Amino acid sequence: MKARTMNLFYTNGTISIAPAIALVEAGLDHTLTRLDFAKAEQTKPEYLAINPKGRVPALALHDGTVLTETGALLDYIATLAPDARLVPASPEDAAHMRSVMYYLASTMHVAHAHKMRGSRWADNPDSHADMKAKVTENMTACAQFVETECLRGSYVCGDEFSIADPYLFVVCKWLAGDGVTVADFPEIKAFMARMENRESVRTVRDKGML
Repeated sequence: MKARTMNLFYTNGTISIAPAIALVEAGLDHTLTRLDFAKAEQTKPEYLAINPKGRVPALALHDGTVLTETGALLDYIATLAPDARLVPASPEDAAHMRSVMYYLASTMHVAHAHKMRGSRWADNPDSHADMKAKVTENMTACAQFVETECLRGSYVCGDEFSIADPYLFVVCKWLAGDGVTVADFPEIKAFMARMENRESVRTVRDKGML
């Protein structure tokens, strides 16, 4: 696939909004292509030729290279725009940033997906119901971990914004829909309000992506 700029394939409300926010933060030229999951556009041959996983996000580069996986895209964006300082200079802070991102990918996103994607793990509808029934409990436990262990101040890395923050922002937007009482977590609530005030989030919201 040839394009004049990077092209981000995304779907509203999904984790693919995190790299969209990061692209704005980085000031990188890009285009956007929305996939309609309600029409199963992610399963069509045209998109599977771009990303055989049939998921978002995918970032198509000008030379035809396609990158996938949210954390990888966020790291790539940060590398392209070092002046935006989206990765902490401190190796310890950078490691914390990535540990949060890996936690979101391996644990919190999976706990959320059990609500509507149970068929990824089991065939029995009763098993799907059991997984769905645990979502509020599991996501509440995840929120508690974020509250006490992930946020180290205004953002994941204290007062320093990083690529972990749009990742965490999008995942935490799922909490209320998963039955979590967000008001019980004042650090998350303050973080979400802070993120909503960032120009990058306003830009993405104005495009109807949130």
